[in-house]
Amino acid sequence: MSEPHHIPPMRLAKYLSHCGVCSRRQASRLIEQGQVQVNGRPANHIDHVNDQDAIFVSGKRVSGLAEKQLYLYHKPVGIDCKLNAQDPHSLIHHLPNGPRVYPIGRLDKDSRGLLLLTNDGELCNTLIHPDHHQEKEYIVTVDRDIDAQFCHQMAQGVPIDDQITLPCAVRQLDSATFSIILKQGLNRQIRKMAKYCGRRVIDLNRIRIANLILDPHVLAEGDVRQIKLEQLTLAPSKTEHDHRYRTRDA
Repeated sequence: MSEPHHIPPMRLAKYLSHCGVCSRRQASRLIEQGQVQVNGRPANHIDHVNDQDAIFVSGKRVSGLAEKQLYLYHKPVGIDCKLNAQDPHSLIHHLPNGPRVYPIGRLDKDSRGLLLLTNDGELCNTLIHPDHHQEKEYIVTVDRDIDAQFCHQMAQGVPIDDQITLPCAVRQLDSATFSIILKQGLNRQIRKMAKYCGRRVIDLNRIRIANLILDPHVLAEGDVRQIKLEQLTLAPSKTEHDHRYRTRDA
């Protein structure tokens, strides 16, 4: 008689995210690309699996559910968030030792600041999914002076990538520097917004994600520090008021 399963079967992409392999979205792409095998055959999106199944991703055995981890990383300019072992500038060469983690979202190679690293696919999905609208704050310096009209135009939303950006909070800090708080994460959004308003970004520094604030005196540029999952406080999503990562006392 076979041993009982350790966990109930779940959808393959969800299982891979729980195992810390990648996010659900990334797992779906890997399945589509034929890089996932289940019990010796090519995987399907409808496969339900647990830790009794032999699952391989890109030829490597998935070891099972991993303890969830969360790290703060103070990303310098010049580090590419794509995990490419062949690229000497890739973030993969700066990840902490231990269970495999990956970035939650990205910062452009020419941007710097706070980046979260995790092996928790559900948390990753919560932070990057547009329905959840988690705040991210940036300090941005542009190539020419700005004024109240510039800040108002940026805050009201501008057309980029065939859509109007959501309203956001913009505050001028000095002649060519402003803070901006976004709840969406379009590709190179701030740079494209500034360009539409006649400016070119010369420095972009992310200083906050949700309630986590980057303190350069505590976390120097290039350093990584593990924190507890409970230290991250997320705003309730539009549809999941009782999400397991909902606001709690840290």
